[in-house]
Amino acid sequence: MSQAIRYTTYGDADVLQLTEVPLPGPGSGQVRIVVKAVGVNALDWKIRKGFLSEGKPLPGPAGTGIELAGVIDAVGNKVTRWQVGQAVFGRSATGGAAATHDLADADEIFGKPEWLSFEQAAALPVAVETAYRTLHELGVREGQTLLVHAAAGGVGLIATQLARAWGATVIGTASETNHAFLREIGAIPVTYGEGLTDRVRSAAPQGIDAVLDGSGRGVLPDSIALTGDPEKILTIADPTAAEHGIRFSGRPGPTGPALEAVLSLIEQGKIQMPIDSLYPLQKAADAHRHSENGHLQGKIVLSIEP
Repeated sequence: MSQAIRYTTYGDADVLQLTEVPLPGPGSGQVRIVVKAVGVNALDWKIRKGFLSEGKPLPGPAGTGIELAGVIDAVGNKVTRWQVGQAVFGRSATGGAAATHDLADADEIFGKPEWLSFEQAAALPVAVETAYRTLHELGVREGQTLLVHAAAGGVGLIATQLARAWGATVIGTASETNHAFLREIGAIPVTYGEGLTDRVRSAAPQGIDAVLDGSGRGVLPDSIALTGDPEKILTIADPTAAEHGIRFSGRPGPTGPALEAVLSLIEQGKIQMPIDSLYPLQKAADAHRHSENGHLQGKIVLSIEP
């Protein structure tokens, strides 16, 4: 048997329960992983609340968690690249990574470097792929000025540091408690709230070339005022994007190229992904609540004990 976080109805974090489930068997092209750590993303609680359900009821028990790190303990047919005992990280094939065992497609996992802890590895796949993809969609390049909303969150931090590595100036919105860290990684921090556009203009008199919204907290009108062009803005968090003529980027691309570009920068100390907080598997509901409350510095991670 295995243990997993499951819920049988959409709702608040209290619907999450630690449950005994059958040990999953890897299908063709899959591996089974003894999970050591799981990244917690805003998408997890949005799915749990039914925001992506189109009003339909939950068809059956569901898991939570889309990225993980652990050790392979079984391989399915047609898997030649991976072996039992290898430490890996990547995307869950089931969307139920918050468990003691989970499955992953063989081409959606990557070997975990020894210098990277399981917790750090689990924090990377979604944030790295999203940041890398959206910066390319925005066409961010050397000499430009990028505004990142929610710059201290998982995606925001990677996007901020990657844009800086590419030679862009970055203005990052964040709560006051995260300003010192944003300065440390080379961003110019500004606070949320009334007067945001004036603060950004003061911080970037040269103007804003592109905006990445990771907050979903009603900042799109201000972003249009700052850029003068909805085409220069991309959101990964605000479902009202189309009402403003702004692109919503939510479909993930391949994780490999993004990790290849970013891992070497992490090893060199040029990009950091701090762990905001660690929760045990049985406290997954608390981890979701913390994610919903926002104001993070880095990534929330579930640490799975044997």
